[in-house]
Amino acid sequence: MKKIEHIGIAVKDLDLSCNLYERLLGTSCYKKEGVASESVNTAFFKTGESKIELLAATSENSPIARFLEKKGEGIHHIAFEVDNIELEMERLKLEGFVLLNEQPKQGADNKLVCFLHPKGANGVLVELCQEVQ
Repeated sequence: MKKIEHIGIAVKDLDLSCNLYERLLGTSCYKKEGVASESVNTAFFKTGESKIELLAATSENSPIARFLEKKGEGIHHIAFEVDNIELEMERLKLEGFVLLNEQPKQGADNKLVCFLHPKGANGVLVELCQEVQ
């Protein structure tokens, strides 16, 4: 894993939260994007080398809606950048981690993604991200 790619934060209202993070970080959102397969709308912020992804549910049955229902707004996941997501997925399976998806899938911000089950990472949902070439 090369670096922390971003931290994902679940929010109830994307527009309100974008305004809050623009004021907090002193920078504008650089990208908003919907990910239909996850029933989520996203907004990205960059400050220095760090990125924040805000995630708002577009369906009551989405993973983000369920997260908000159980835990409320807050940190949802931490994402790590990898050079080769398929090799990293295989390595992590061999290490005993449980993958939430068996194949990389298209995520936001031009990334292929895969999630690891939080039970194997001390309750933290881990996302692997590879830039799509």
